[in-house]
Amino acid sequence: MRPVNRGPIPTDECGNEINFNEYQDARGKLIERLGETCSYCEMHLDSSLAVEHVKPKKPEGSNENIQERELDWHNFLLACVNCNSTKSNKDVILDDYFWPDKDNTFRAFTYSEGGIITPSSELSAELQSKANATIKLTGLDKHPLNNPKASDRRWINRREIWNIAVQAKERLSRNDYDDFREQIVDTMTGHAYWSIWMTVFRDDSDMLNRFIKALAGTAEDCFDHSGMPLQRPEGQV
Repeated sequence: MRPVNRGPIPTDECGNEINFNEYQDARGKLIERLGETCSYCEMHLDSSLAVEHVKPKKPEGSNENIQERELDWHNFLLACVNCNSTKSNKDVILDDYFWPDKDNTFRAFTYSEGGIITPSSELSAELQSKANATIKLTGLDKHPLNNPKASDRRWINRREIWNIAVQAKERLSRNDYDDFREQIVDTMTGHAYWSIWMTVFRDDSDMLNRFIKALAGTAEDCFDHSGMPLQRPEGQV
């Protein structure tokens, strides 16, 4: 899961903080800051990206929206339909999960062949439990064996992108020149699933740094000069 930096509340041309009348009004600014990518599954979408409330605006059991959450810039991320609907309105305790705007979420999960996402084996047992809870909260553990719904293609898409990334790496080994490296970055940005590309190219620091810089909002301070992940300041990982 790509760690992101949402940045401070956007300002107008006079430098005043923007007050969003409706949370949907923040979508354009969020896309400017984070790119057209789901904050959870990392799918690239030209449309259908929703403004996602980290803490739900109307949690389970509530009769009305909580205004402090509904219009809070710091409570916004972007989500695809499947991640948004799976996460739903569960009233989460933030410290029980990993969040891409607060943690180096790339360190928390392992992406493997077939598009499978699991907690990183390098985490302590407690942090692995949080990673697993995050996967279940967003439905990133769903695959055809436990989720027969055809509408949720996230696992299938990850599997396809994994294969594309592996093929790109093999071709690069035979055609290692700068333009081809940039073409691989363009392919990544067109499909996203950033963590898969970072995993497949984990031994190529040049490509890692290109991927880190390619998408708007990637938290660059979560990586060292060679593209290796670092613990995020004040984050859980």
